[in-house]
Amino acid sequence: MHKILRFIKEWMLLIAMFLGVAAYPLISYISFLTPYLIFTMLLVTFCKLSPRQILIHPAHIGLISIQLIGSLGAYFLLKGYDPLIAQGAMICMLAPTATSAPVITGMLGGNVAFLTTYILLCNMVVAFFAPLFFSFMGTHSDLSFWASFFFICKQVVPLLILPLLMAWGMRRYTPRLHRKIAEVPQVGFYLWAVALVIVMGKTMSFLVNQENPNYRSEIGLAVTALIVCAAQFIIGRSIGKRYKDPVSSGQGLGQKNTILAIWMAQTYLNPVASLAPAAYVVWQNIINSYQLWLKEHRENKQEIVEYETK
Repeated sequence: MHKILRFIKEWMLLIAMFLGVAAYPLISYISFLTPYLIFTMLLVTFCKLSPRQILIHPAHIGLISIQLIGSLGAYFLLKGYDPLIAQGAMICMLAPTATSAPVITGMLGGNVAFLTTYILLCNMVVAFFAPLFFSFMGTHSDLSFWASFFFICKQVVPLLILPLLMAWGMRRYTPRLHRKIAEVPQVGFYLWAVALVIVMGKTMSFLVNQENPNYRSEIGLAVTALIVCAAQFIIGRSIGKRYKDPVSSGQGLGQKNTILAIWMAQTYLNPVASLAPAAYVVWQNIINSYQLWLKEHRENKQEIVEYETK
């Protein structure tokens, strides 16, 4: 039984993606759960963050600037070529850091407190700028700019900000409940897996039922996601090197909350654009797997060298 559970945990990403694709006709019945799952994942993450740990670092400012400027720059650069690919690139850069990123950062030897603070910071910034960006793109063409902005704000801001306020309220007024939530092992991981099943199912359903598929754009979205993913990891690490912590900055900029990105794309952009963050799921996990393998390989090599020198 233990071996089966370990196998499921190690391959949870692929299992969740496969279930979503295979069961896509049934996903419509539970798709309404996505924002609630995102809310809960953020709540669990923020319960683990003490207000005393929040220290804004110069690297945080650099990373968030890359997110905002890069997402707008990518959109306007690609808009003339293909508006769909432009939306996909934009959402892959704008999406906040994944709630699971501190786990990978710790495994790679990075600064978990630095990254957890950045998750808080970029969620607050994205909560403000995402409605602005989506409104500017004319997502709701039947509404004026400001009506569109406040319509999106009403849904995005509570989803990203209320988990923080609730987590800190619980810390102050219900400390026992707060402590229990913070100590539940890897609950965010399993919530993330359920959310991944839903968004992959919705993406598959859209692909199957689309009337006039544009395979060129869809392949372009997957390739664009790969380029954006690799670029963000590289840029993030280069910023982190200036402060002698490339791992934390690399994960902060490169490892995205793709569940949130897919949901935002399917809700506020052309739904086909959600293929970009869906592909990003695969690319970022390939990069993370390579980084973990490389770290383990270097440590094993170092142990051999130390053993031979004795």
